[in-house]
Amino acid sequence: MLFQIKSYLQFLWHSKNEHAVHSPFVFSLLTKCFYDKKLKPEYAVLRKYRNSLLANNNTIEVTDFGAGSKVFKSNTRVISKIAKTAGISPKRAELLFRITNYFQPNSTLEIGTSLGLATSALSLGSRSVGRKAKITTLEGCPETAKIAQLQFENFNLDNVNQIVNEFSSFLGDIQLQTLNFQLIYFDGNHSKKATLDYFELLLPTITNETVWIFDDIHWSPEMEEAWEIIKKHPNVTVTIDTFQWGLVFFRREQPKEHFIIRM
Repeated sequence: MLFQIKSYLQFLWHSKNEHAVHSPFVFSLLTKCFYDKKLKPEYAVLRKYRNSLLANNNTIEVTDFGAGSKVFKSNTRVISKIAKTAGISPKRAELLFRITNYFQPNSTLEIGTSLGLATSALSLGSRSVGRKAKITTLEGCPETAKIAQLQFENFNLDNVNQIVNEFSSFLGDIQLQTLNFQLIYFDGNHSKKATLDYFELLLPTITNETVWIFDDIHWSPEMEEAWEIIKKHPNVTVTIDTFQWGLVFFRREQPKEHFIIRM
């Protein structure tokens, strides 16, 4: 906790808003997407999705393949508490919806479904542009995946394809290299090694329009180290640090720039 407080204070010291951004690409993303304050009808669906989980007091046995939890001491967990403490926040879900809606990806990959709070934002963001772009979401824990699948069915999120598998196994499949995920949301394993492994495994799939979002880049010292390595990669041109997320772009026409942006 002390590390994250120090990290956040450093973030606040260095962060800027749109007025300090001179890149037209990033300025447009901030003003038309990040800072868009207009209410969207999809926000009500996101709230209902969350509230249905917050009202679920059943317990499940979680199989955790990641870096572990800073909140839960046991793998037997109440669904409502998972939704409250481990899922994406309401504001972040709305932002993820706006990002998806802004870039309009044809194909999206989510690494780490959990209860599907972020998945619902990705799904609704795709549907709002008048078509049902495909969302592929990976979850390693079978019991968590069952709850998420029920949620997808109850909320008619029929553009979501959930795969229950260990991430490294799925991402290591050679056939994956032929796929073109225009947006990838990394939220499955908050360790340096896993994050960099996923990064390298998915690099062959990038195009000029690819958008990658890494969750919890300041979760630990080693996650910050992973973020610094990603920023310096020769294929990466633009990055945006929002403290919670790190956005990565591979646009060849953009000069290499790194932005720290207040939300």
